[in-house]
Amino acid sequence: MRRMAAPTTRDRHADLRELVQRVDAMGELLRLQGVDWNLEMGALSEMVCQQSKEGRSPALLFEDVPGCGPGFRVLSGATNSTRRLALALGFPEPQRPTDVVKAYRDRMRTEFELIPPVVVDNGPVLENVDRDDEVDLYKFPIPFLHEQDGGRYIGTEDVVSTRDPDSDWVNSATYRLMVHDKNTCGIWMSPGKHGRLIREKYFARGEPCPVTISVGQDPLLFMAANQEIDYGTDELAYAGGHRGLPIEIIRSELHGLPIPATAEIVLEGEIYGDQTRPEGPFGEFMGYYASTVSEEPIVKIRRVYYRNDPILCLASPARPPNNFSFARAIVKAAMIWDEVEKAGLPGVTGVFNHEAGAGRLFNVIAIKQLYPGHAKQAGMLAANCHAGNYAGRWTIVVDHDIDPSNLFDVIWALSTRCDPPEDIDFVRKAWSTPLDALLEGPPYESNRAVVNACRAWHRKDSFPPVAEASPELKAKMQQKYRALFDRL
Repeated sequence: MRRMAAPTTRDRHADLRELVQRVDAMGELLRLQGVDWNLEMGALSEMVCQQSKEGRSPALLFEDVPGCGPGFRVLSGATNSTRRLALALGFPEPQRPTDVVKAYRDRMRTEFELIPPVVVDNGPVLENVDRDDEVDLYKFPIPFLHEQDGGRYIGTEDVVSTRDPDSDWVNSATYRLMVHDKNTCGIWMSPGKHGRLIREKYFARGEPCPVTISVGQDPLLFMAANQEIDYGTDELAYAGGHRGLPIEIIRSELHGLPIPATAEIVLEGEIYGDQTRPEGPFGEFMGYYASTVSEEPIVKIRRVYYRNDPILCLASPARPPNNFSFARAIVKAAMIWDEVEKAGLPGVTGVFNHEAGAGRLFNVIAIKQLYPGHAKQAGMLAANCHAGNYAGRWTIVVDHDIDPSNLFDVIWALSTRCDPPEDIDFVRKAWSTPLDALLEGPPYESNRAVVNACRAWHRKDSFPPVAEASPELKAKMQQKYRALFDRL
């Protein structure tokens, strides 16, 4: 494997295009010509992930899309591999997914600081500006992703920015955006999400909610937008902290909202609470068409800012693995690790969120047990911290000799160290989402299990030893029979 040097702030990618170039040089980009926006992009994005090894699916760049102007492109899975995610975050070449989890957690613990965005007067995103009657969203290669979707979705890997009317805080988050016609969209926001709380303030005042929606941008912005960042935190500053440099923004023409200066495509308009249209269904990240057709507020698009030869970013939620589930699972695991340690939990040796749990539903935390009740404390904190609480289901606590990213190891620990009546606790009526197929709400509250799959504390020292070659013997065999293991 070709190794990358650890990036510095001086050689971080400048924008999405430069990152694509680097991904191409790594050999992890597939360029596909002539793929139809109607179902083919969604199916290929899904199938490539399902037929690739975990953490190794390539990014897909769809070019020469039928029915669209020359140069208009769609990018799928920009950071959905171990190496690409490490590259985007500025980490050294990883050997395994847990290397990225640990690097992220270490950054959050030792060196991370929010870096607020800086305002600039101009940028590539202003190369083209369509205003009012000029707006025609159908000029872009908007995909129809799943066969039972209710329409074409221009906003999947997007960054939706709204300003709290009671403060100067701008929230930037990911919400799906369905195209109704050439200048009207429908937006779906899950209950309890920050953007929905903000828009309801405007609606309560009888006002539309101003909004900008970036649908092609640096993956670090999408990473910040689709995670559970604390209320009141500027996601652009969070992304800047991971980039090591401030995100350059331009104030939008209509509402002065932030537009990433190097973004590919940004929409601007207003969300109208008193005007709704049917939205959905849409195949979602848990792998189901869980949210039925519903009347949702419309977004009137009055400005479209876009670069020459723009790249529309595509997230294709579906039965996992999908084209963003790996990257989200890695980041979420790191955030849980950081949050439980900041809450005072000692002895954590690893955290992992498994793609099979849609990056949210099956989370594993490994600890070196230090005192009675340590395992239960770890499980409860991991299940209820901000990053781990939304739409959770299973939290598994394992000993430090178990690799939390190795599902075989985890199931072995569950099977041999967990006594179900004694070691499973339940958390009831926790924060969830209408996208959870088990729920029939509202209210959208779910139950979840916290499982202690560690050796029982009172038997920690007398538990039967593991029947396995010692690390020293394994290292000796690896060295002596290297040719054998290179073939495996």
